[in-house]
Amino acid sequence: MATLTLPSEWIKNWEKSGKHEFVQLCKELTEKTNHGSEIKDIQAALYALCSQVVQGNLKVDLVAIVLGEMMELRDDMSSILADVFSILDLETSALEEKNKRELYTQLAVACLMFVPEVILKERLDPETLESLGLIKQAHQFNQKIVKIKTKLFYKQQKFNLLREENEGYAKLITELGQDLSGNITSHIVLESIKSLIGCFNLDPNRVLDIILEVYESRSDQDEFFLSLIKSYMCEPLTLCHILGFKFKFYQEPNEETPKSLYHIAAALLNHNLIQLEDLYVHLMPVDAAILEEHKRDLSEAKQTARKLVMVVLPSEKMMIKTRTKTKMMTKMKSHLTTRSLAIALALCQLIHLTVEPLYRRAGVPKGARACMIQPLRNKRAPRPAESFEDLRRDTFSMLGYLGPHLLHDPILFAKVVRLGKGFMKEYQNDSKSDKDKLEILLSCFLSTADQVLLPSLSLMDCNACMSEELWGLFKMFPYQHRYRLYGQWKNETYLSHPLLVKVKAQTIERARYIMKRLTKENVKQSGRQIGKLSHSNPTIVFDYMLSQIQWYDNLIVPVVDSLKFLTSLNYDVLAYCIIEALANPEKEKMKHDDTTISSWLQSLASLCGAVFRKYPIELAGLLQYVTNQLKAGKSFDLLILKEVVQKMAGIEITDEMTSEQMEAMTGGEQLKAEGGYFGQIRNTKKSSQRLKDALLEHDLALPLCLLMAQQRNGVVFLEGGEKHLKLVGHLMISVMTH
Repeated sequence: MATLTLPSEWIKNWEKSGKHEFVQLCKELTEKTNHGSEIKDIQAALYALCSQVVQGNLKVDLVAIVLGEMMELRDDMSSILADVFSILDLETSALEEKNKRELYTQLAVACLMFVPEVILKERLDPETLESLGLIKQAHQFNQKIVKIKTKLFYKQQKFNLLREENEGYAKLITELGQDLSGNITSHIVLESIKSLIGCFNLDPNRVLDIILEVYESRSDQDEFFLSLIKSYMCEPLTLCHILGFKFKFYQEPNEETPKSLYHIAAALLNHNLIQLEDLYVHLMPVDAAILEEHKRDLSEAKQTARKLVMVVLPSEKMMIKTRTKTKMMTKMKSHLTTRSLAIALALCQLIHLTVEPLYRRAGVPKGARACMIQPLRNKRAPRPAESFEDLRRDTFSMLGYLGPHLLHDPILFAKVVRLGKGFMKEYQNDSKSDKDKLEILLSCFLSTADQVLLPSLSLMDCNACMSEELWGLFKMFPYQHRYRLYGQWKNETYLSHPLLVKVKAQTIERARYIMKRLTKENVKQSGRQIGKLSHSNPTIVFDYMLSQIQWYDNLIVPVVDSLKFLTSLNYDVLAYCIIEALANPEKEKMKHDDTTISSWLQSLASLCGAVFRKYPIELAGLLQYVTNQLKAGKSFDLLILKEVVQKMAGIEITDEMTSEQMEAMTGGEQLKAEGGYFGQIRNTKKSSQRLKDALLEHDLALPLCLLMAQQRNGVVFLEGGEKHLKLVGHLMISVMTH
């Protein structure tokens, strides 16, 4: 019961003004339109008034007069007052102060004039009824209650099936199947059904079952049948039992549950005639069977993947630690329902309707016109989102349940991405006063990208448009956020769903097929195949390509030439994959003789220079990685910086120069270009400008210069004692040339 406290001024001046204020309060509560809250509020007001009597703050006769006046406000006011007396009965019976119990008894006796005796006998304890003089002995009254309850609830009422005439059920079906377009109402039909039950001795539960059967066949008559079932006054659990039996009937092999049965179950749930928790226990299969089936599908997917790709998928113990495994199982449970295509499409449609107002305001591109979508008339449907803050109410949760199954609706995929772009514009332009709320929303969009957008993109079949659309959002994130998303996409997402496990294996198998046939002669044809394969699963394709390049450095040139068909998102993912490969802690950066740098590092460094010079890829992540490595005293990564600077800026570093080259370096730019370098110098104006912009924009130029200068002493005095003299000399020359 809702709590309500009467002002102390009302109690002190009860006869002058308090009584009038209380009566006015009760009248206002009675005029409320919401019937559910109306009764609770009036109950709270009456309880507060009666509590003042029990505590001795008001006289019994004064309060009894007011309560008598209250009876005129509502027809059921006596029943509401009896409920209040029932609560006070329980409270005062447990108190040690007998005077409060006596005051309660006096108040109840004073109200016997307008509270019927029958209602009090329903609500109050037998001991209280005896003290009020309504019954003679509480003990005898208890015995009588036990006998009546036994007769009503425990004595089985047998329906003689021989006496249940078929004519009664025939008339019942005729009554329910008649034309409802006239003046036929549910009340008239209900009276006829009661007459048939009494005349032909029909089982009420079987009658209810037939009502649901007819409703199922006439599911367009929701208003009539819902009103009829509501008036039938059956228990919600009884309805759930009958519906559950109907659902179980269709669980037999080769049986399909009709949509009309789902329809009436949803209608009954929508009108609060049944509760989902009560119906859920009757539905098949049980939760344990669903999880077991999902685990079996995941196991079969991994088994299939291992057959396609030998030794690529490690065992589950090596893949997932305990905490990660628990997180994955939680994600699996949330995606189980949307495995059904019908449920996934229905949820997509619901999200369309929810985001429609916000999308029309902040998501529609310039020059485009959004299609009109009719809103749902269902009062229990999620409220449409008018602002980005409203997305937190329902939309993000629904997208989380949808997960990778957003692939079924590319239009909704594009809408979500465009909403993200609209939000990022507000996030970047907004003042600092709303940063806390915007940070929460940013976290929600990042989670949606991680759990919904990227997994859905992985399952789409070569959709370059969606990849470019997603890049429109991702390029507005800092590279730290992007690389975190790519890392989770590559290392965690593909373990969370059977479909993603299969897609990963198929992508690796296809990448292996293409890489085996990649040569300088078929770069264009193979490049198209690589581009098509990488549109949806770039992390998997590039991870395999980089692993091959680390073993076979002769693949660098054809691979670089074949990357011209990638999308903007793919180029950014490629940069992340290169950095991840460079930072692999399981690989040694020196050969076993400890005198030379490992060939895999040299291959990746060469690839970095070639790829970043030829394609418009953001350099900030790679430069920051080299800076962090130098800060940690790891001078091997100067090789990466050397290749990038040499390829992008056209500055060639050589250990030995001829006298002619030395003389050419004293000339102008043209003479330097013609005679100062060994190789052919190409136009590096654009790439050098990109390198310069990246260094200045992220404030890395000065830190890199200082760290490289520090390496001169660090190579000799900090690292020299642990490394071979030949390697120290090579590193020293490398540092000096930088």
